[in-house]
Amino acid sequence: MKSTTDTVDPGPFVSQGQDGTAQLSLIVEGMHCASCVRQIEGVLSRVDGVVSARVNATSKRMRLVWDPDSADPRDLVDKVERMGFHLVPFDTELAAAPTTDRRLLEALAVAGFGAANIMLISAAVWAGLVQDMSGVTRDLLHWISALIALPTVAYAGRPFFRSAAGALRARNANMDVPISVAVLLTTGMSLQQTIAGAEHVYFDAATTLLFLLLIGRTLDSSLRTKAQSASANLLALRGTSVHRFNAAGVLDFVALASVTVGDRLQVAPGERFPVDGRIVQGRTEVDDSLVSGESTPRPAERGTRVHAGSRNLGAAVTIETMAVGEGTLLAEIAALMEAAEQGRARYVRLADRLSRLYTPTVHGLAITAFLAWHLVFGMGWQAALLIAVAVLIVTCPCALGLAVPAVQVGAVGRLFQGGCLVKRSDALERLATVDTVVFDKTGTLTVGRPILVNADDIPDDALYLAARMAANSRHPLARAVAAAQPAPPLEGVAERPGDGLVHTGVGGDTRLGGRRFAVGSSTAATRVSDQATATDGPALWLARPGKPIAEFRFSDQARTDARSVVGALRRRGVRVILLSGDGPAASERIARDCGIDEWHGGARPADKVEFLRRLASEGRHVLMVGDGLNDAPALAAAQVSMSPVSAVDISQTAADVVFQGDNLAPVLDCLDVAVATTRLARQNLALALAYNLIAVPVAFCGLLTPLIAALFMSASSVAVTLNALRIRRPSMAA
Repeated sequence: MKSTTDTVDPGPFVSQGQDGTAQLSLIVEGMHCASCVRQIEGVLSRVDGVVSARVNATSKRMRLVWDPDSADPRDLVDKVERMGFHLVPFDTELAAAPTTDRRLLEALAVAGFGAANIMLISAAVWAGLVQDMSGVTRDLLHWISALIALPTVAYAGRPFFRSAAGALRARNANMDVPISVAVLLTTGMSLQQTIAGAEHVYFDAATTLLFLLLIGRTLDSSLRTKAQSASANLLALRGTSVHRFNAAGVLDFVALASVTVGDRLQVAPGERFPVDGRIVQGRTEVDDSLVSGESTPRPAERGTRVHAGSRNLGAAVTIETMAVGEGTLLAEIAALMEAAEQGRARYVRLADRLSRLYTPTVHGLAITAFLAWHLVFGMGWQAALLIAVAVLIVTCPCALGLAVPAVQVGAVGRLFQGGCLVKRSDALERLATVDTVVFDKTGTLTVGRPILVNADDIPDDALYLAARMAANSRHPLARAVAAAQPAPPLEGVAERPGDGLVHTGVGGDTRLGGRRFAVGSSTAATRVSDQATATDGPALWLARPGKPIAEFRFSDQARTDARSVVGALRRRGVRVILLSGDGPAASERIARDCGIDEWHGGARPADKVEFLRRLASEGRHVLMVGDGLNDAPALAAAQVSMSPVSAVDISQTAADVVFQGDNLAPVLDCLDVAVATTRLARQNLALALAYNLIAVPVAFCGLLTPLIAALFMSASSVAVTLNALRIRRPSMAA
């Protein structure tokens, strides 16, 4: 346990809620299972003044809310630290990454080394029992085993000993308590037997038990630590420094934290806007797809509102700051994500639920066995204690601890080979219950790239000229034109941010861009404007001196297998919904192309979260599939979420599963594998429980030594592992 001088000072990190409560976010190091979550939340919830104490088992983040007049944050932090956990302030600069995985790997290596060497020595002792080995030689080998076992147990057992000690200090019992008792009793008994020169010792049982348990703990931990809080990385999109005009009108390079409302900032081409603001000088185009979900960049000029996280695609502009820090739309999305993540914090896995009854039952059986054999049947205390130790070992939750992680690791490996990265250890468990799939449009159901759809209606000379002009621009629509008709770049083309491209020739200007920029107020422009009312997607216009105006229409095409995937989902009885930030017309068209009857367009980030919450209130188990920043809160709020590899970083971080490729087939693959994974996990749990129903009575009757009990326990672990490996067979998810 850490001393009080090591306890973190939470004062600088406490924030005030609108209702007068105090709030604090911390990272909990040393937490590895849902029982740890229950312990922490249970202890804190009993403190007067605590409004809520929520712990996210995946991201290891704890969020405390309390009445500042009734509770002291230092006391709350100290209560958790006395349980054996270590708290770190949740701060993007100060929060340290947990080192649990490294410690587990080190403990696993030591346990494996010790168990392997002791097992070799034990094999020599067993051989000597039938070959008249002298007692002196046997005792020497026992002492060598002790010299290896004692430091091995002391070092490799720390993850279990610390967790068990913390649980006992909090007057709780987790799965690590019987593990620790069994290992320590076996080691202590073996040392006593070695000193007494007895024929049998059980150092091999203690170290092998630790090794097998650490395998399960490491597998589980490796999956958990892949998940990081998405909202922690979201605000990094704003950057850390900006160019600000000082009182003299000179640009200074300052920290973002020093910017206040009313300051004027310059944002260069390609940079993201660091704050919410209004353009006061310059014209450009803004890529709002990360925030709004709109797939087409929008023109921005004096008076246009811009949001933090959006990208400046055109020329440098000057903006006046309207909101900073927590007041920006980006921060609002981060807050939505954090709330959604915390709402999923109480997800309890089946194995952990079983452990609530498992732990006290194990202790009760062991104590009963000792008392029955020693007091009732008159057996010596050493022999009775050996029977009690055998009961503890044979009932240690090794198979139970491996039952779910072993299947998950096999399933994760299979999906990884198919191009799917599963990031959260309980994602497959949640995927197996999905009955509703909600798709985003742009970049999810569609490829996310505009395509020229009316190339056959455009005169060849107009298409060729437009392609040569478009080759000079990085605008998404210009790139689509260039892709439709490969041509060398035309020299002398100037790009006007927010408007389009212009080339000055002998007969006058040739313009490629928006309708107003390209055709102006001519009669032809009026006719074109009338035509455009029927267009439900973005368009460009080419105006040439003395030539007819050419219209270039674009569309974001659905993924090639989108319709077949939607059809397969509907045949399984899954409800399919399109939920997009794009306009109603574009959303309806893609929904129709993909065979989706239910669609909703123009949804903002908060709208998407609220929509998913309504579905959840109806009892729906929702899978959200999206790729944009505006989808990130919804990805976090859904029961389970998926994102394509082409998605923005924050959406990939928020999603439970990330899939590669241009197809949607991985959605079906993940659902199939998830169902098979849940089936095998339940089989493993049943195997583990059946093993205990058979082995416990045998051990209780004194028919097992601690070593044989450890072998039986190991056999159960091998059985569930072999069953878990079946997930790699293609037929398992058929």
